[in-house]
Amino acid sequence: MTAPKVSVLIPTYNYARYLPEAIESVLEQDFQDFELLIGDDCSTDNSAEVIARYAAKDERIRFKIHSANLGMVQNWNWCLSQARGEFIKFIFGDDKLFSPTAIGKMVALMESNPAISLVSTASSVIDARSAAIETRNNFQPGIRDGKKVVVQCLERPANLVGEPTLVMFRKQQAARGFDTRYRQLADLEMWFHLLEKGKFGYLGEPLCAFRRHESQQTNANRKSGKTEDESLWLLEEYFARPWLQKMATRRMLFAQIYSLRKLPAAGENPMLKEIKLALGSGWFAFFYIRHKITRPLFKLQRWVRKNRSAP
Repeated sequence: MTAPKVSVLIPTYNYARYLPEAIESVLEQDFQDFELLIGDDCSTDNSAEVIARYAAKDERIRFKIHSANLGMVQNWNWCLSQARGEFIKFIFGDDKLFSPTAIGKMVALMESNPAISLVSTASSVIDARSAAIETRNNFQPGIRDGKKVVVQCLERPANLVGEPTLVMFRKQQAARGFDTRYRQLADLEMWFHLLEKGKFGYLGEPLCAFRRHESQQTNANRKSGKTEDESLWLLEEYFARPWLQKMATRRMLFAQIYSLRKLPAAGENPMLKEIKLALGSGWFAFFYIRHKITRPLFKLQRWVRKNRSAP
């Protein structure tokens, strides 16, 4: 059997309500050289029925209903391990592709430059009823150095690349899988891993949609309080890289100190002490004052952008 160009992976748990939209957004793509692999993590709703119904109609759909709950990141890795395509395109069970040209345009950008290790797009944020409520666009379209994107993410600090639904990457470069130590930042850690390997390609059209709703995993992670230290783990791992220490900006150093300062594990952390020394107290004071002055303006700009993109 000839391997498909793209493996579209849908890891899902109790998203029967949204799965038809996610699956149909794949089947409606202009680009058709794909397989669709669905990993259901032992859902308790009627997800299995929804998945089986679609699989019966299209031989490109493969699926597994796990007999026991693997956990979110483990299910991502199961999907990744079963993929046969050269390129990987995740879509979460509660998200969707927002344009029938999404996969084709992402493949074209990946194939235009073999140095690209990760592609992402602008996104439309949708609500529980699939109404668009916001458009997110974090970069100018084009190709940029992957390591510089890592620095940009640490400067904010934020996942500027986006959720797994927004990206495409090469399976070979992600062979080690997502790091299961992480629950909230498992995707960002993988993006850093891939961005170390090559360039970042970005498409400025909102080709993919990320859904906000009360039962999404992000809300559960934040309420649990079990993911607070993940930002510190990620910084500890990557700040040890000589290339990052060389490329680190004062803005990045300040952003990490400021964002991590209240974590219980941060107080005596030797790496944070090293970062504070590298920045210097004078620069910290400068950036702190600037942050306090500009933060209200930044919030206003975000509010304006959000409301402009709302229907």
